[in-house]
Order: sequence, then structure tokens, then C-alpha cells
Amino acid sequence: MKKDSLNVKTLCVGGAIAALYVVLTLVAQAFGLASGAIQVRLSEALTILPCFTVAAVPGLTVGCVLANLITGCAAWDVVFGSLATLIGAVGTLLLKKKPLLAWIPPVLSNAIIVPIVLQQVYGVPDSFWYLMLTVGAGEVIACGVLGLALYKGLEKVPNLF
Repeated sequence: MKKDSLNVKTLCVGGAIAALYVVLTLVAQAFGLASGAIQVRLSEALTILPCFTVAAVPGLTVGCVLANLITGCAAWDVVFGSLATLIGAVGTLLLKKKPLLAWIPPVLSNAIIVPIVLQQVYGVPDSFWYLMLTVGAGEVIACGVLGLALYKGLEKVPNLF
């Protein structure tokens, strides 16, 4: 395959992942799960995708930026929430040979960064440690449970990406 066609394929895969992230965030928001102290963004299950393709890193980041903008997040939340997703996606990419551990970086990055955003941007009065626990629990559900289930389903699909 030519280098140009690889770049087009990478761009298309990244764009598809971004779009899917937005859609899954909107679904989670419709059920009241996408924001707040306790949040289970279904889209965070996609953070396992860097195990399959590097295109997932920009795809997840752009998807998070767009989802945060569309759902009406504050500007600092768009910036730092998306940064948490980028850090988590890069961590997953670095652990792609160890998929049973690859879901942990997004959990940690969000469990550390999102509570600060909730307190500083939205004035949530809960303690940092409480917010870290609640955001982390939602991330464990999304990334650990749903993300690993997604990994198990996708690893059986040959030449997916």
C-alpha cells in the first residue's frame, strides 16, 4: 500500500473514531451519564482503540473536543478534559502489547484531571478525593469493563484497521 493511501486511511479511521466518540457521548448524555461528579461516558470505552491503531489517538482527542463543545462544557473543561483523553490515549498506545493493562492510563488521567476541572471550573464543592473516586469509578466501568469487552470483540476481527 502506498504511503499516501496509508495517510488517507489513518485520517479516515481517526475521523470515524472521533464521530463515534461524539455519538456515544450524546447517547450517554441522553441518559444523564456523560457529565458531573459521577459520569460513565460510553465513549470512553473507545480509549482501548489505540491498541489497534495509532489513528485512535487523534480520533479520541478530536472526538472529546467536539463532544465537550456540543454538550456545552466550559472552555477550560474542553481543554483539560480533552487533554486527559489525549494523555490516556497515548498511555494506552504505549501499553498496546499489554491490553489487560492498556485501559488503566485513561482511568488515571481522567481520575486526576477531571476532579480538578469540576472543582475549579464548575465550583463542585466535593473534596478532590471524593471526586477522584467517583470519576475514577465511572472510568473503570467505561474503560475497564466496556473497553476490555470491546477489545475482546475487536481482537477477533482480522485486518480491522
